[in-house]
Amino acid sequence: MKHWRLDQVAWDQFDPSKVAPAMIPLVKAAAMVERNGTDYATYLSRVFSDDPDFRQAAASWAIEEVQHGDALGTWAALADPGWDYKTAFARYKAGYPIRLDAEASIRGSRTGELIARCMVETATSSYYSALGEATEEPVLKQVCKLIAADEFRHFKLFYDHMRRYLAREKIGLGKRLRIAAGRIGESEDDELAFAYHCANEPETRPFDSARCRAAYGANALAFYRYRHVERGMGMILKSVGLKPRGRVSDFATAIAWRLLRWRQRRFAHSSTLSASQLPLNRIRLGKK
Repeated sequence: MKHWRLDQVAWDQFDPSKVAPAMIPLVKAAAMVERNGTDYATYLSRVFSDDPDFRQAAASWAIEEVQHGDALGTWAALADPGWDYKTAFARYKAGYPIRLDAEASIRGSRTGELIARCMVETATSSYYSALGEATEEPVLKQVCKLIAADEFRHFKLFYDHMRRYLAREKIGLGKRLRIAAGRIGESEDDELAFAYHCANEPETRPFDSARCRAAYGANALAFYRYRHVERGMGMILKSVGLKPRGRVSDFATAIAWRLLRWRQRRFAHSSTLSASQLPLNRIRLGKK
């Protein structure tokens, strides 16, 4: 069941004078990935084919994910009236198919699959929180706040089911850590890079994974603050069975923050974006 509807967004309050140009390509790319939620739900329904409760939960989750994509796509079309959301998504879906005939989780177990989903929801809840706090445009701020709240609920949904399966499958801490780390590492795979390409580059320009990954990362990572990484690390540790607060969390957060800043600088250095497009010209990286 949806917690909000598209017609509840205050679209009439859109203020083009407060749109940060650096955010437009990010929102366009995010719309592609979010809108593809139905295919992920199909994959999950096959992996959990004999679990009607989870299949129903995954179907409801997908409905909300699609709404996220539509909300982001609608905002991006307001910010860039010449952009065609439906055409861009069709291009993305055709070029980045998701395996829909899986009989078992690619993570090796159902617990592993749900840990991986927790990692995704951790990343998205942190990302939309960061983007929503950084923007001055009121409609994007509202949309990001609504989506972030959904993603936090989605985390709890997958976490609760993960705990249920963990009691059966008895996967050790080491394996849980490897699954979580592996899924986090996949954040630099071609999914977001290709989404960025389809949403922002003409069809005549060949897809270059490294170029698009750098263009996306140089912008997106600059909006994070220490508090977003801190909250995300607590969620990650909770997912694998460790305390979300304490010395381990503090240490892991500090390392993750340094890594994030290093990655952002690396992406900015290699990105082909012009200096005027990078949010670092207006937002200084800092802990607050």
